[in-house]
Amino acid sequence: MVIKWAEGEDTTAPAPKIKAAQYVRMSTEHQQFSTDNQVIAIAKFADDNGYEIVKTYADEGKSGLNLGGRAGLQQVLHDVEVGRADYQALLVYDVSRLGRFQDTDEAATYELRLRSAGIKVEYASEQFRNDGSIGSSIIKTVKRAMAGEYSRELSVKVFAGQSNLIRLGFRQGGGAGFGLRRLLVDQSGAPKSELGRGEQKSIATDRIILVPGPPDEVEIVREVYRLFVREGRSEHHIAADFNQRGLVTDLGRPWTRGTVHQLLINEKYIGNNVWAQTSFKLKQRHVRNAPQEWVRSDGAFAAIVDKKLFDKAQAIIAARSERLTAEEMLDRLRSILVGNGMLSGLIIDEADGTPSSSAYRSRFGSLLRAYALVGFAPSHDYRYLETNRKLRQLHPAIVSEVIEGIAAAGGRVTEDATTDLLTINGEFTASIVVVRCFQTAAGSLRWKLRLDAALKPDLTVAIRMDPENIGPHDYYLLPQLDMHDAVLRLAEFNGLSLDAYRFETLETFYAMAARQPWPAAA
Repeated sequence: MVIKWAEGEDTTAPAPKIKAAQYVRMSTEHQQFSTDNQVIAIAKFADDNGYEIVKTYADEGKSGLNLGGRAGLQQVLHDVEVGRADYQALLVYDVSRLGRFQDTDEAATYELRLRSAGIKVEYASEQFRNDGSIGSSIIKTVKRAMAGEYSRELSVKVFAGQSNLIRLGFRQGGGAGFGLRRLLVDQSGAPKSELGRGEQKSIATDRIILVPGPPDEVEIVREVYRLFVREGRSEHHIAADFNQRGLVTDLGRPWTRGTVHQLLINEKYIGNNVWAQTSFKLKQRHVRNAPQEWVRSDGAFAAIVDKKLFDKAQAIIAARSERLTAEEMLDRLRSILVGNGMLSGLIIDEADGTPSSSAYRSRFGSLLRAYALVGFAPSHDYRYLETNRKLRQLHPAIVSEVIEGIAAAGGRVTEDATTDLLTINGEFTASIVVVRCFQTAAGSLRWKLRLDAALKPDLTVAIRMDPENIGPHDYYLLPQLDMHDAVLRLAEFNGLSLDAYRFETLETFYAMAARQPWPAAA
């Protein structure tokens, strides 16, 4: 018996497609995949897997380091959580497009918020399906960590590259300032053209230096110093005089005490190239770096102010606070707080009859301590500044202890009084670095080690402090030949490439300095 099946066209209706939104992001630091390329890949994934894209969210030119500034992703979360989402899934190109967060838990949080609202997250170009299985969860966690590590490594490399350019005398970012101009030069240093306000270089190998501006502006800068140093005029009086004469700043604005003060304290007017006085690493928080952490190249540009005149101006500014008692300085700071409702370095510098913000730092050790003494608590946590100060005070004692350890082992050591660089047995040099410990938002321990690129010691002895920054946690003996980055960011465990240099004590270092008589050595 032969069964003859019915012939004809298949009339079965296709399965309805699942509505989905897509999120695309192109970051400023990673341009490998444009949003257009992401859209194409996501469209293919949607077609292959039964999705219909009904809405697009985009963040173009936005870093994935945090949620701030990413209006597209914020809108996704808002629409989903208030019930405005008319879709059941969110399609993303890959794990890194959702974000390169330094904390993998933060990245997971945003996906969890979507999933809790019934929205499934799919990664179009990944080799795993985001199905909640153990395998996909492990791979996804690794991918998130890799995405964050990419940004961290890139940050280190960019900072090292920018630091090297500063030391070579090239300008990095920011306007030239009154009396100066930015000059574009090629890779050999030959001048090309002057850059106007807002203009940027278009060729990667070109560089920027500062040169004297129009003669009338240069003369005004010099006049500021003459009036301040030789005639004893205050910044406020100089600003009032300039405004009466109809002079304006480089931004076309009236002069103020603060703008005059900035002319008087900025080293670029004596030709020094100073950078990294503040930093905003990985878009986490703005910090004011200690002077020894600044990157500088003295005499990099043509000076428009005589250095002796500049130094006299600094001495006058410093002497203001010396004529006032600590309590008088705090009284004036309280008055500023009452008048403005808050305090900052700029607000202090703009206030009439008050020492500069640098004077408060010098007298009280830090602005944070001065703020505390007048009852002001800034919104940011600056306690790390106090920790850094304590560690700097601890450093000489630690160096002395290391010198004693070398001597006890039979080695000879000399110390450079200016740099603290140690020369051991006349054979190799070592630098002792105390590294502050800090905790991430997730509670993990981290240490940031800045290697001395100027002295280039043969060996850096890095002393990682414990979580309370009271005593040593462990030690790293880092040979200069094997260290290729200017800044190392260390976790509790760093892999063999770094932890091979880790030791519980300094006995190994002392043994390197030890000497044995010839018979014993033979």
